[in-house]
Amino acid sequence: MTDHARKSTANRARAGTGRRPTAVELAAAQWLLRPWQWLTSPKFYGLEHVPKDRPVLLVGNHTLMGVLDVPLMAFGLYEQRGVFVRALGDHLHFRIPLWRDLLQAFGSVDGTPENCRALMRAGETILVFPGGGREVFKRKGEKYRLIWKNRIGFARLAIEHGYPIVPFAAVGAEECFDILVDGDELLRTPLRGAIERLSPRPDVIPPLVRGIGLSPLPRPERFYFRFSKPIATRSLAGRRDDEAACLALRRKVSTAIERSIAFLLAARERDPDRSLLRRLSADLGLTPPPTPPRKRHRPRRSPPW
Repeated sequence: MTDHARKSTANRARAGTGRRPTAVELAAAQWLLRPWQWLTSPKFYGLEHVPKDRPVLLVGNHTLMGVLDVPLMAFGLYEQRGVFVRALGDHLHFRIPLWRDLLQAFGSVDGTPENCRALMRAGETILVFPGGGREVFKRKGEKYRLIWKNRIGFARLAIEHGYPIVPFAAVGAEECFDILVDGDELLRTPLRGAIERLSPRPDVIPPLVRGIGLSPLPRPERFYFRFSKPIATRSLAGRRDDEAACLALRRKVSTAIERSIAFLLAARERDPDRSLLRRLSADLGLTPPPTPPRKRHRPRRSPPW
């Protein structure tokens, strides 16, 4: 390889890794995020499964609208584990001026295989949502569903670089909105032609949603996150082009995520502090005494005769 080719390769690698925010930028972002953290009171399970001493690939479910819980999860990992996450974003993010600059300022990169490889070579902990924009803009009846189509790219790259995968799940953001009209329904209206011309892709048509009252402001639901045990990939070394191996790894990851979603939904139902009112009352010292457990009614036994 010539010196020019080596320099070009190095420049592409540096471009692929983007930039990390400065300490001042991180502190400012944390300060701006505090009100939303206070309103949503995120709860974490399994943080010990995210290593501090080696990089991993975090793979999880994308929730409706996509932007309400990801910053909370990323800063939760940073504050509680000292792990800074580099996110792979949908290509569409990087076509929007200002928004693109904000994402890049906090370490996100365009989610191409080349950029992911560059981050893996640099030993970064990486965040990816295989469902992308389609999973963000869900249809009615798709709450907390994984919509990954036939994507196995994350599995292929993890095998290629021997990266452990930590599956994670997020619950809460899908209750912040009600879907009034989803993307499929919009395409059945007289607006179809205009929507198809304006939409960059047919799978990323945002739904019309309602949050607080009739407004699009999100309801302050409590958010829950769970991280599963890392899934090793070194035993699959040399099989990055083996589609069966990639699909098997993908199934293992998606199964772990779906189990964590079920765990979080059940944990939320048992959470006495799920409601904002309850949490506010606790902060003000006005929490009512816990309700005593109801005695279970035992049916009378029939006499033995």
